[in-house]
Amino acid sequence: MSARSTLRLGTRGSDLARTQSGTVAAALERLGAPCELTIIKTAGDQNTTGSFASIGPQGVFVREIEQALVERRIDFAVHSFKDLPTKSPAELTIAAVPARVDPADLLLVRREALASDTGDWLPLKQGARVGTASARRGAWLKHFRPDLAIEPLRGNVPTRVLRLEEGRFDAILLAAAGVERLQAEQRLGSALSNIAVLRLDPLRFVPAPAQGALAVQCRRDDARVLEALAKLDHAQSRAAVTAERDALARAEGGCDVAFGAYCVSAGGKHELVAMLERGGAVYTARVTGTDAATLGAAAWAKLSAAVQS
Repeated sequence: MSARSTLRLGTRGSDLARTQSGTVAAALERLGAPCELTIIKTAGDQNTTGSFASIGPQGVFVREIEQALVERRIDFAVHSFKDLPTKSPAELTIAAVPARVDPADLLLVRREALASDTGDWLPLKQGARVGTASARRGAWLKHFRPDLAIEPLRGNVPTRVLRLEEGRFDAILLAAAGVERLQAEQRLGSALSNIAVLRLDPLRFVPAPAQGALAVQCRRDDARVLEALAKLDHAQSRAAVTAERDALARAEGGCDVAFGAYCVSAGGKHELVAMLERGGAVYTARVTGTDAATLGAAAWAKLSAAVQS
């Protein structure tokens, strides 16, 4: 690729989005493909107070970016893969899934809100106020700890941490990947110094499908960009998130659906755990196999049978 061929990278403007996109841009720069960031404000960015379900249908953090791709105003985009709807415009494709980082959720707790029983994997005092805008996180907390008070919390990661520090909540839930990426760029400073940070086992507190993964998206007909982005693809990460998103597509889930899926691989075998809330009840399915591509359908079949029984 010519040194003059600077690629236009579309991204949201939050600290986390720019950090993620900057990581991808730096990797491409090292491969000889210079990039410039184009900040695009999405519907999800414009509404920072309501729950995700109240903003609109699935894709509230990506629709405007995908439209910019279709209209050729940018060359490619970097998304948090969990934000992407299971169906995107036909003109677009996921050209690369870089190596995934930690898919788990983190429970951030004010130390005075910790329960005395430190052996509990959710060591919160009775009736603790927990902030989250995620239907999935709220449903899992209610399932495991019905005594907790789940309250809405929106905003970027630093803003949510600040709300916790101010005492508006006893605890909040965040994706480990976002915290990890911002800490690596020193964008959280010492904000977590007086807060207990607990990693929740993703095989138990099941994360959003593709949580911790990035999706690098471009137009199907742009051979130049496809060639450059292909060098960033991590096959094992792509296989795992493909299985998780296949299960999501069968659940027809968006931001307003409590659904989680996580695929882990070891020794040539894959395990997919999926979790679904329906009518106040939470159902879990675990399936294993040597072909990750078949696991989404198998997990959804188990979940459907459990719901109907």
